[in-house]
Amino acid sequence: MSTPRKIVLHSLQGYRPELDAIVLQWIQEQVKYVGVVGVDASRIEDVIDGLCVGDGSSPYFMLTAFHGQDETLQDAIFLAEQLSGEFGGNVRVVEF
Repeated sequence: MSTPRKIVLHSLQGYRPELDAIVLQWIQEQVKYVGVVGVDASRIEDVIDGLCVGDGSSPYFMLTAFHGQDETLQDAIFLAEQLSGEFGGNVRVVEF
């Protein structure tokens, strides 16, 4: 089974430092999209974007999105499923 290229990160507790290692693993796995929903979604998206840029010597492009407090996990999954082409494929939900 191939690694899903689209992830919906369902944040249950907000940002925690262990997220950094998870995102670096996703970069190695060539994940193309991460949508964040739940607690602290905007901040988590900013952290992911910062890790993709890294030191700037070889940035990794990962499309990211965050969903506001009025949006549900199902809304985030629906948006991810709509992405196609380079961002096509199955969606994996990760609770964090």
